[in-house]
Amino acid sequence: MASDIVKPPPIAELSRLDERAREIFRRVVEDYLATGDPVGSRNISRSLAITLSAASVRNVMSDLEALGLIYAPHTSAGRLPTDLGLRLFVDGILQFGELGPEERERIETQVKTSGASKNLEGVLSDATSMLSGLTRGAGLVVTSKTNPRFRHVEFVRLEADKALVVLVSDDGSVENRVVAIPTGLPASALIEATNWLNAHIRGRSLDEVRHDLESLQELRQREVDELTKKVVEAGLASLTEPQEGQAPLLIVHGHANLLENLKAVEELERVRLLFEDLERKKDIVQLLSATEQADGVRIFIGSENKLFSLSGSSLVTAPFRDSKRNIVGVIGVIGPTRLNYARIVPMVDYTARMVSRLLT
Repeated sequence: MASDIVKPPPIAELSRLDERAREIFRRVVEDYLATGDPVGSRNISRSLAITLSAASVRNVMSDLEALGLIYAPHTSAGRLPTDLGLRLFVDGILQFGELGPEERERIETQVKTSGASKNLEGVLSDATSMLSGLTRGAGLVVTSKTNPRFRHVEFVRLEADKALVVLVSDDGSVENRVVAIPTGLPASALIEATNWLNAHIRGRSLDEVRHDLESLQELRQREVDELTKKVVEAGLASLTEPQEGQAPLLIVHGHANLLENLKAVEELERVRLLFEDLERKKDIVQLLSATEQADGVRIFIGSENKLFSLSGSSLVTAPFRDSKRNIVGVIGVIGPTRLNYARIVPMVDYTARMVSRLLT
């Protein structure tokens, strides 16, 4: 929900920094992203292009700390960027790279190969596994509004007054629903109802069927006899009724990547909390709402996303869309706040676009 997302701070904060302070701030963040370690004033003074003493660097770092951009994890330690500092760095300083031809080809090939042999869930599972391998983070996908098109519908009698409606979608998924039918209905009526529904809803999505329900009902009145009409009516009612209790689909690959290069017991606790967060599927669906509020990649850093605030994790997501440009899910990478944003952002964006192209 929107209330669960903290709006990023204005980039105007950067205008308060002079060139020297901006350069020192950039060095602190870049060193942290590369190593995960606190950055000391002496190391920064040695790496600067201009001559600046460690004492002068400490003074500037003190100013940055007062602005809430960096902090000292221990009294005698160097400095680390805060979530606010990382946000300003990502939005105002970081230059996002372009994917190389090999990475583009690998993503395209993976999505196309999966799409040729698997249903949507299989495609998304392969895509998250691929992202996990490419980024050394955990690949994640959430979708609760998949809307595939119908490939085939069939009625199968269960009892004298009940029939099973078998729905086969173009993504290969199969769904069964039980409907009531008139007692003693002849087999020919079930066959006729099956043929009528396949003729009128095959190749259409559930949303389209719901939207055109009135015209379908008018056709049914004119084109089928009384007994078949009742079966078709039961089938249409079953198709268009919202199905309760359907949990969002959550796929996560690469949990083990999050356990690599842990430097302290505190980091292990952070990952443990993240795993607990990922187990709460009912809350994860909020990521869909958050992503729908913007077009393109969204970056959530630490406390900005309350779903993962306790674990201090960052999340990079991008939406994927169906043939009508409706957002039907999000795909992304989750990991520590020192993710390689410059590389991961274009990778997530390109993968989401490839999945959208497959769905359309």
